[in-house]
Amino acid sequence: MPLITFEGSEACGKSTQVQRLASRLKENGASILVVREPGGTAIGESIRHLLQHAEESRKMTPETELLLFAASRAQLVREKIRPALARGEFVICDRFFDSTTVYQGAARALDLDLVRKLNEFAADDCIPDITFLLKLDRRTARQRSANRKVHDRMEQLPEEFHERVIAAYSELALRQPERIVVINGRLSAGEIAEQTWQTVNLRLAANQKST
Repeated sequence: MPLITFEGSEACGKSTQVQRLASRLKENGASILVVREPGGTAIGESIRHLLQHAEESRKMTPETELLLFAASRAQLVREKIRPALARGEFVICDRFFDSTTVYQGAARALDLDLVRKLNEFAADDCIPDITFLLKLDRRTARQRSANRKVHDRMEQLPEEFHERVIAAYSELALRQPERIVVINGRLSAGEIAEQTWQTVNLRLAANQKST
């Protein structure tokens, strides 16, 4: 069964789409595991709090941030994702290693080769079968997030950082079109859900024909 990931810049709507796709797959009789990054395990959720909300995270260096994301991912893959795939379940993940490539590698300007090697180590050869990238311009993202009561540490970073994230995601999608499916994040939630559903169905049908 496939590993499906959702990626995108802040306020792109990916978490909503994760739940919509999971619900639709369940309605069609599939067994589903939904996880998120950072997080998804007890250890990962503690790391998530440290990365996003802990007061001491304000002094966190980019290198520490990179290693913490990798630590959360390593635990998630080994504790949850690999066992679920072995049981024949669909796994849907809200962010995965592409986020590290973009946020820490490109936007933080850390060594991309080092980031790649660390991603490979943490993910333990778990490569998404489909990655949905919800592409959203920064202006729309700001409008969507304006009414949020709580903004995590990443959301509060300068505008230049978020613009680099958006550009890096676009570059990544161009390099890996066979895996990354780009969807206009300004579409309605229903329209995006329909596009993801059609893509999953087409990929599953193609896989069945090839086996």
